[in-house]
Amino acid sequence: MGRDGLAAAAGYCGGTYDEGVTEAQRTSRTGKRVILAKPRGYCAGVDRAVQTVEEALKLYGAPIYVRKQIVHNKHVVRTLEAQGAIFVEENEEVPEGATVIFSAHGVAPEVYEQAKERSLKAIDATCPLVTKVHHEAKRFAAEDYDILLIGHEGHEEVIGTAGEAPEHIQLVDGPEDADRITVRDPNKVVWLSQTTLSVDETMETVARLKKRLPMLQSPPSDDICYATSNRQHVVKEIAAECDVVIVVGSRNSSNSVRLVEVALDAGARAGHLVDFAREIDDAWLAGARTVGLTSGASVPEELVQEVLAHLAERGFTDVEEVVTANERLTFSLPQELKRDMKAAAAAQG
Repeated sequence: MGRDGLAAAAGYCGGTYDEGVTEAQRTSRTGKRVILAKPRGYCAGVDRAVQTVEEALKLYGAPIYVRKQIVHNKHVVRTLEAQGAIFVEENEEVPEGATVIFSAHGVAPEVYEQAKERSLKAIDATCPLVTKVHHEAKRFAAEDYDILLIGHEGHEEVIGTAGEAPEHIQLVDGPEDADRITVRDPNKVVWLSQTTLSVDETMETVARLKKRLPMLQSPPSDDICYATSNRQHVVKEIAAECDVVIVVGSRNSSNSVRLVEVALDAGARAGHLVDFAREIDDAWLAGARTVGLTSGASVPEELVQEVLAHLAERGFTDVEEVVTANERLTFSLPQELKRDMKAAAAAQG
């Protein structure tokens, strides 16, 4: 779609913007500017998952147990912990009969069985787009396909998806991994992917696979989520203009890490991932005139605003927002939580 507008810097960090002023005139005030990417930050799946924990705390009271990090962001996890959420690694750490929420990344079927064995009240906050990949895995396995799952070994989403059909799924961790794959029937093989990968690297992996497996089928719809694609696209748009691109996000956030890689591949002179503004090294900004700024899909906007304020204090007061897509997708809360919220509202009324 390309650029469709500029946002007033005053709305972000006290900078200035005047309608009709040219880019050269704007940057001449300080000689330094920020190109702010949009879309950035929270996607619909993350928003739903975080809201699920918040609403569960209101409805059932603390503590609420959450298996794994609800989303991969330090600030979000700490904030929810302060509200009464307890994050655990496995169901065994949850007291019998307690409430447990499964994270946005999805879980394998055996995790549900473990929850039943401990009489846990399980609330599934899996992103619906991840659930879609789970359904695809089950369907192709039922049709006896070999499934090549493109993703990063050990990532929670990959573990959950692979658990749906472990006897049918092989992990392909990047293009270099493609050459080791063996299948039973080269005419009956399909690829699926983790939802938070680099679009370009995934397509490179698929191309490598198709050289060996020309009949390789694609998923019925794109597995890489809309938010991941959109955030990568806008970074590609701005990267070549940037001396440095700063991505706000945690290091265990796959989509955030990918944004740094995409920025560098698209021409940014440097790229860095930070959780908080205080982690920015002033040496990164030395000699820079243009800083690109974006955030991963599990990052609240307040952290981006703190980075903008940090940059403004260092002379980057002119902010140009580049918009390549407008996201309006929302997901409803998990059914089990909605049911209890409705019952509680009826009891009070």
